[in-house]
Amino acid sequence: MSGQGPQRRLLGSLNGTSPATPHFELAANQTGPRCLEVSIPDGLFLSLGLVSVVENVLVVAAIAKNRNLHSPMYYFIVCLAVSDLLVSVSNVLETAVMLLVAAGALAAQAAVVQQLDDIIDVLICGSMVSSLCFLGAIAVDRYLSIFYALRYHSIVTLPRAWRAISAIWVASVLSSTLFIAYYNHTAVLLCLVSFFVAMLVLMAVLYVHMLARACQHARGIARLHKRQHFIPQGFGLKGAATLTILLGIFFLCWGPFFLHLSLMVLCPQHPICGCVFQNFNLFLTLIICNSIIDPFIYAFRSQELRKTLQEVVL
Repeated sequence: MSGQGPQRRLLGSLNGTSPATPHFELAANQTGPRCLEVSIPDGLFLSLGLVSVVENVLVVAAIAKNRNLHSPMYYFIVCLAVSDLLVSVSNVLETAVMLLVAAGALAAQAAVVQQLDDIIDVLICGSMVSSLCFLGAIAVDRYLSIFYALRYHSIVTLPRAWRAISAIWVASVLSSTLFIAYYNHTAVLLCLVSFFVAMLVLMAVLYVHMLARACQHARGIARLHKRQHFIPQGFGLKGAATLTILLGIFFLCWGPFFLHLSLMVLCPQHPICGCVFQNFNLFLTLIICNSIIDPFIYAFRSQELRKTLQEVVL
């Protein structure tokens, strides 16, 4: 199930690392540079995956329980939680299967293992694509709620939201199947990297525009209260900090993985790029961390959802 270097499966199997392995080690190449390799223990990876699963299950349960949260905005948040849940479950499942096979506890024919690997890879790829899509959908929804506030409920209706959600899931499944089937083609990697860049640009443009509108609104309020020098500055700094955190976390968690894919196209045989390839497990771990952080950014900030969450937990 595992592969080495840039020729490994697109989202292929994780490199098994022993929990006793040091977190940082220098991997020396006989003909290449010394590389700093960050080794992620299996126990830590599985623990992060389980935390993500619990968090996102709670988000789905809370929104399902409270009828006041049955609106397009929260449906997009539910779908993001489901996508993050699938990202975590699929990666945890793949790691668990690899550990069982390596320990001899799971005996299976090579063909069966390969089929299982294909299914898990499609699940991982599809959940990643859908997660990025729903992050973009949430940004578009919030943009419409600010710039088209009076027409928002006539623009973002439940039928339209359901159609958008269905289209995203269908596109994610089809694209992930094609990506895994043709994983060794350069065009597949370029499509995935282009998709990530498009989502990053979309989110950055929309959120920066929303921040500019919010600061403009705050300046208008300040003029009415004759406090031009205090409210706008403070509000602008707070909004800029929030925007920086939101986009920064998105880029930090997803960027290294897509950098890995980019280098597989640009320099698959270069020794320095090989150093990046050796940290593939770290890049997947960052995506799991993003699944843990997403509920805090998009869901747990809602006071009503937090109250419902307390009822669900208790």
